[in-house]
Amino acid sequence: MTQPVTLGGRPMMPPPGSPAEELLIARFRGHARALFWSALLLIVVSGGTAFFYGNLPPEFENWMLLAAAAALVLFGVLIPFMIWASRSYTVTTRRVVVREGIGARKSREMSHVRGYTIGVRRGMVQRMWGAGTITLSNGVDTPLRLVNVPNVTLIHEALADQIEVNQILAHRDAQSMSEHDADR
Repeated sequence: MTQPVTLGGRPMMPPPGSPAEELLIARFRGHARALFWSALLLIVVSGGTAFFYGNLPPEFENWMLLAAAAALVLFGVLIPFMIWASRSYTVTTRRVVVREGIGARKSREMSHVRGYTIGVRRGMVQRMWGAGTITLSNGVDTPLRLVNVPNVTLIHEALADQIEVNQILAHRDAQSMSEHDADR
């Protein structure tokens, strides 16, 4: 009987028929450049509020200025940030998981072992930043979109590698089971 190949004391591949441990490969959010306009608005509102505070004509009061500044920060900075922060992508050795939602969380996942096609779309601005949108489609479920992914080529390669590894393990396990059944 052959011993499993190990790396640093851990087996590189699980023995046939045993479940593989699910390991985290990457966890990320959409590219932060989506928050550029929000950051710019925050700077402008802060500077404008500091400049005009106490310098307005008598019919306008400082509380009006502060209320307008707070509304701008709420709707132009805080809400876009919360929307951006509420969407996360996770790639493990078994699946890809997309989680989104502020109040109610929605989660979708796609298994590597079932296989899927990987489509990458990169606009001109996305190419400048090294980002892109990845679409995963297995032909059965609705496609899974990873929007504005940073380092899109690296994530694309990792996903392609995981599909290949999971297909190899599934094929090996299927052969191992058929040989086990033939021995009976």
